Amino acid sequence: MAQKFTKPTPAATKAAAENEPVNLLYDKSNYTILAVSVAIVALGFVIMSGNTDIYSTAKIVIAPIVVLAGFGLGFYAILKKPATKA
Repeated sequence: MAQKFTKPTPAATKAAAENEPVNLLYDKSNYTILAVSVAIVALGFVIMSGNTDIYSTAKIVIAPIVVLAGFGLGFYAILKKPATKA
């Protein structure tokens, strides 16, 4: 005799969903690196707004390099594979 398949009730699927652990796309280290990169970009913009001298080396050389480094670190944080759990 064949077994009869019945659909689970919505309450049963809700209870099963509550017991399953949530698998995030990124690891904690990814979010930490992303937060550091946002801080570096913000620091670059603060350096860029600096003093009143428009042609200072800090504004036209150092600040854009700091901002680009922050964006590069952000891309690294997004593309980095999370550690596999054994």
